[in-house]
Amino acid sequence: MSDRGATAPTTAPTTAPTTASVGKNVTSKTFVVLDRDGVINEDSRDYVKSAAEWQPLPGSIEAIAELSKAGFGIAVATNQSGLARGLFDLAALDAMHEKFRVLVEQGGGVVDGIFFCPHGPDEGCRCRKPATGLLEQAEAEFGCDLRGCWFIGDSLRDLQAARGHGCRPVLVRTGNGAATEKVLKFNQLGGIDVFGDLCQAARALLESR
Repeated sequence: MSDRGATAPTTAPTTAPTTASVGKNVTSKTFVVLDRDGVINEDSRDYVKSAAEWQPLPGSIEAIAELSKAGFGIAVATNQSGLARGLFDLAALDAMHEKFRVLVEQGGGVVDGIFFCPHGPDEGCRCRKPATGLLEQAEAEFGCDLRGCWFIGDSLRDLQAARGHGCRPVLVRTGNGAATEKVLKFNQLGGIDVFGDLCQAARALLESR
């Protein structure tokens, strides 16, 4: 299911992750996986429900554009239970992601794929992080292997999904990240790199090449 021009289904399937992607034949790229809310854009306890409410965190768009221009593939993996809760529809989600894509493109980069879970936390799907279905969908879409790639997030769910799939979990302190950092040692998630924000994480990744 694509968020470009898609019609929202009456009920979302519970067996497969949902994908919205742009760009094909990018299997030669090394990917960076990014959570969305709290990493790329401001998070909200009331959910981000529209393009107007979707506001990028300082430096995040520039960081993504720089990673893209350096040759990294950009894949976003995000839980969007607001769809299941009826807080917004696929058209609204598409508008948010189109705003995001355009901003990155204006900075000279490309967002290769956006993979989202539309289900609620009690639906038992295999795509809602910490499950790894979104990562599996990205691999199927691009014919790539995400094991060893950086997965940058702000929540335990992100880090658990990353580790469960063999990615390198990376935490940023934006969004829920500062609170997550305090409980890492209680969740068998020691030894994880922690950065102040996506800009710092991207800089470290670029310098490590």
